[in-house]
Amino acid sequence: MDLAYTPEVATETAALFGRVNRVIPEIEWPIFAPYISAINRLKREKQAVVLAHNYMTPEIFHCVADFVGDSLQLAREAAKTDARVIVQAGVRFMAETAKILSPQKTVLIPDEQAGCSLASSITAQDVRALKRAHPGLPVISYVNTSAEVKAESDICCTSSNAVDVVEAIAAERGVKSVIMIPDEYLALNVAAQTRVNIITWKGHCEVHERFSAQDIRELRAANPGMVVLAHPECSPEVIAEADFAGSTAAMSGYVATRRPARVALITECSMSDNVAVDSPDVEFIRPCNLCPHMKRITLPGILRSLETGTVEVTVDPLIAMRARAAVEAMLKVRPSAKQRVAA
Repeated sequence: MDLAYTPEVATETAALFGRVNRVIPEIEWPIFAPYISAINRLKREKQAVVLAHNYMTPEIFHCVADFVGDSLQLAREAAKTDARVIVQAGVRFMAETAKILSPQKTVLIPDEQAGCSLASSITAQDVRALKRAHPGLPVISYVNTSAEVKAESDICCTSSNAVDVVEAIAAERGVKSVIMIPDEYLALNVAAQTRVNIITWKGHCEVHERFSAQDIRELRAANPGMVVLAHPECSPEVIAEADFAGSTAAMSGYVATRRPARVALITECSMSDNVAVDSPDVEFIRPCNLCPHMKRITLPGILRSLETGTVEVTVDPLIAMRARAAVEAMLKVRPSAKQRVAA
């Protein structure tokens, strides 16, 4: 496929560049534009959609994605789309979730090595051991887990709905304690917002665990008046230093509605660029921790995936059936007004 930056490609992609020119330098656009043009053309030909997580780089998030958001939003879009092909611009557990919810569709991930430190921190065998150690307690698995782990769980959650899921399953089962895996910090931050006792697992996100309370204090000292928004995968000490804690969708919503003059998003680096596109009046302070797994997804990889139909994500039908029940149970939980994590 010809990937030259021709006058035709420049014209075709001019509106997209106008959208992202505050976060993508003009000198880089001739490299991105031919891929963007080719990807968008192939999507139409193959009845494909691209689901892009909030941690994708701006040229993916704003220029080739059909649906964007956090894990919960993408799970819902995966279930609703009538496209024949889903390309997951994210990590493998997200692609597995899309396949679980859309078994009849072809689900592709551009790089099969795009994993997740949380997903790799726990196995189905670990979950079975936890259930033996705590008989009768429901298991809540964060969506950042493999299909096999979801299949051993009663219900899934995301950082958007974790408090609601904990309280809903505890009430449904008539229990005072639940097991929440694998992110220890998310579980501890949820525990601070509910009376339900939470049994945790020592899994951490390799991006969020690197932030410290001292980092936040130093950022504030260097940037007076800055508002700090932190992801609940950060430690409780970091959350205590923040002005607001919430999912990536909640952080985007905060900036969009409250328009802080100066803000720092304590999460993966590309998130700030993506939110900044629609917030030209907000100054973003960028403490930059990159996710090496998310950054494996690139425009050339997405194009290759569409061209060749690789890498196709499959899930064993029996595992998928059980995992789907846990994901669907999550999707049925109605959000409450009080939840700070999803505010």
